[in-house]
This record gives sequence, structure tokens and C-alpha cells, in this order.
Amino acid sequence: MDIDRAGLAQFLRRRREALQPQDVGLPRGQRRRTAGLRREEVAALAHMSTDYYARLERERGPRPSEQMIASLAQGLHLGLDERDHLFRLAGHQPPARGALSEHVGPGLLRILDRLVDTPAEIVTELGVTLRQTPVGVALTGPADRWTGPARSLGYRWFTDPAARAGYAPEDHGFLSRVYASGLREVVTRRGPGSRAAELAELALANSEELRRLWELHEVGLRPQEVKRFVHPAVGRIELHCQTLLDPQQNHLLLVYTAVPGTEDQEKLELLSVLGASTTA
Repeated sequence: MDIDRAGLAQFLRRRREALQPQDVGLPRGQRRRTAGLRREEVAALAHMSTDYYARLERERGPRPSEQMIASLAQGLHLGLDERDHLFRLAGHQPPARGALSEHVGPGLLRILDRLVDTPAEIVTELGVTLRQTPVGVALTGPADRWTGPARSLGYRWFTDPAARAGYAPEDHGFLSRVYASGLREVVTRRGPGSRAAELAELALANSEELRRLWELHEVGLRPQEVKRFVHPAVGRIELHCQTLLDPQQNHLLLVYTAVPGTEDQEKLELLSVLGASTTA
């Protein structure tokens, strides 16, 4: 497929102009001569230079890679049809939808963008964190430090002892059963040869505990609503976890809150400060 430079430039410009800063979690600011977002704001959201993005809108520069287009689609909060259209304009085949997709839907992103003082994250069915709020990063650390199979918390749980350090020791046994149960369910749902099956095979080869739990054939186990974290700065903190599902992508939005008036609420407020300082 060939790139449609004029179509790509026009589509990017129209989508940029249709968005307001508050739509993507940015402050509006005092003076705005530009309709919608500025070019530098889109570039920052898509993790690319302003000059590179500006050249795309001017029908110039090298053909953007699939990774660049995926970042632009996410930064502009595109829906799946819009994302696929953007890929085709750039001369690429659109990526898969559903379980294999890491494109977060605009609905979940709009909610996440408004949770500025709350720990929250968007995860896949295999436990890969795709997006975090600043307080979410302060609570569990930046998810982008992991690569390959280790992006999945379930995989890390069975293959990296450090993955358990952030959770209360008395919960480790139950969480192991939950992760084994969840992985088995996804493998059955997606079938042999799926990414889930490959991840399970790799984890089973590296974890005697998972092999033992796998033989039990437990399914249907779910995490408890109250999660007990152990944080290096605030110590033990108990948070309630609420979940919102995007059925199109099988992505989950996890939101963590504390009971008002408790010590956990005070610790959560401290984490909010830590998250704000990290972002700054």
C-alpha cells in the first residue's frame, strides 16, 4: 500500500482541531489561537518531536512507521475505525482488533485522563498494563520498564520474585491461584497457538509453582475487591479496586480508592503528591 500524504495530512489536522485540551487530560491554558489542540500537544501525546509531526501535516518527511501511526492514533484518542483509517492512509495494514490489540479505546482514555489524583491503570486480559495515571505509577511503578513476556504481571508473578514485593505476603498464595486460574481461562478462550498459550507455555517452563497450580485446573477465581499493597514510601496500604470493561478490546480499567477518613486515605494523598512530582 502506498502512503496518501494529502489524505494523511488532512485527517491528522481535522482530528487535532476536533479535540480540546480537556478531552485528552491537558490543561486548557490562558490563550489559545489554535482550534483544538496545538501541534506540539499532539506530538507530546504521541511521544514524537513537534517537527516530525508538523511535517506530516505538511505532507512532508519520511513515511511514518506502524509504531508511529499507532502512537498517533492513541494520542489523538481515535476509535478503532478511525485508527484503521489512519493506518491505511499511511500505507500500512491496520493491526488486529480484540484480544491482540493494545489500542486503548477513547472511552476508557477519557475516563483515565480525568483520574488525575487517583491510582488507575488500563490492562489487557493477560495483565499487560497499557496506560497508568501518575498516581498509578507512584503506586506500582512505571509499567513501561518491562519488555517481552515480562510485560504481563501474571508472567512476572511466577518468574520474578521481585514482582511480589509490592503485595502483602499473606495474599501471595491466593494471588498465585488467581493468576493461574485467569491464565488458564484466557488460554482456553483464545486456543492453541494464541499469544496466551505461548505465554502460558513459557511461564510453565520457568515456574514449578505454576506447574503445580496448573494441575489443579482451577477456574473462576477472581481478585478480592480490597488489595493490600506494600509501598516503599508509604508502607502497607489497603485500596478498593473497581473495574470497568471495554468489551470490544477486552481491556480493563482498574481504579483504586481508599475509604475516606482512614490512614489509607492519608497514604493515598501522599502518593498523589509523589505522582504529581514524578509527572513534573
